[in-house]
Amino acid sequence: MILHELMSYELLRVIWWGLLGVLLIGFALTDGFDMGVGALLPFVAKTDTQRRVAINTVGPVWEGNQVWFILGGGAIFAAWPPLYAVSFSGFYLAMFVILSAFIVRPVAFKYRSKRDDERWRSAWDWSLCISGAVPALLFGVAVGNVIQGVPFYFTDDLHTIYEGAWYMKFIGLLDPFSVLAGVVSLAMLLMHGAAWLTLKAEGPVQTRARAIGSVAALVAMGAYALAGVWLAVGIEGFRIVGDYVTGGPSNPLHFEVERTASWLTAYSDRPWIMIAPVMAFLGGALTFLGLRAGREVSTLLFSKMSILGVISSVGLTMFPFIMPSSSDPRSSLTVWNSSSSHLTLFVMLVATVIFMPLIMMYTAWVYKVLWGKVTEDDVSENSHSVY
Repeated sequence: MILHELMSYELLRVIWWGLLGVLLIGFALTDGFDMGVGALLPFVAKTDTQRRVAINTVGPVWEGNQVWFILGGGAIFAAWPPLYAVSFSGFYLAMFVILSAFIVRPVAFKYRSKRDDERWRSAWDWSLCISGAVPALLFGVAVGNVIQGVPFYFTDDLHTIYEGAWYMKFIGLLDPFSVLAGVVSLAMLLMHGAAWLTLKAEGPVQTRARAIGSVAALVAMGAYALAGVWLAVGIEGFRIVGDYVTGGPSNPLHFEVERTASWLTAYSDRPWIMIAPVMAFLGGALTFLGLRAGREVSTLLFSKMSILGVISSVGLTMFPFIMPSSSDPRSSLTVWNSSSSHLTLFVMLVATVIFMPLIMMYTAWVYKVLWGKVTEDDVSENSHSVY
């Protein structure tokens, strides 16, 4: 308990804000290439054997990669209860579509090769494509909505009210800026999936992945740049007004919040966060060059760097806001007003310090054991034991 008392509430909140970012980035870096490979499947592989090669590059690891998604949801539930309640109720239709895609994907993996029928396998291949592309797009759409502010507010007894009819919780998400953010997300994960296929496959699958991934890298960086310009000139930001206590109680109505001209004022207040968009652009450019030059390991690492930069730039730009409210800025959720208790955050941190390294070591061991390329000969010789 002495350590618990030494770690301030403010510090624990910042640590868990950072850990939430780590979990989301970990999900994008791992399950991101699974979704990218699925979305690319009908385009990089033309024969049944080629498609099985592409599928089996992620076949042994996709289940473990989805653990990051579960950990992220669990962290939101335990460390940021108001965020969990507001986001899952406000985005529940979009989340239903995403979860439906995540349900279809394992079924497609398991059943795709159970029958030697062209139409059967083609249907499951397109299921894998859609179940990879749709979540990749909707995750970006969700981020675009959060940046602009979500139309909710709290009553005096902290009951959450959303504006608009129920169907607007899905259709209303698809505004132009949010769709652009979705394009960034989709193109980024297509680039990542292509980089993975370049590393793990060979022959026609690898060649097509390089070509498509190069285009995806250019689209991702172009859309990201356009989103940055749009953010600078067309999207208002949020800021907390006056003095506030960062270690105060978790009450979403604890601070006064107002709109500002732009989120990008954060870069004048904290110039060091410029490293995030620099990493995003540099990683994307180096991924493009690596794909064109036929490099493998470095290309995947540069793709990871770009994803790290893109996601980090959103969190660092918005800090301390987690989910601002466009209906009532005062109801906005921040790092300082929407966390669990001091003791809860401390106990969770202790558990994370113990178990997170074990999970990462096990994951690294799995990738080491499964290192190497998947070839058409491998698939043909083991057709009854691989996907």
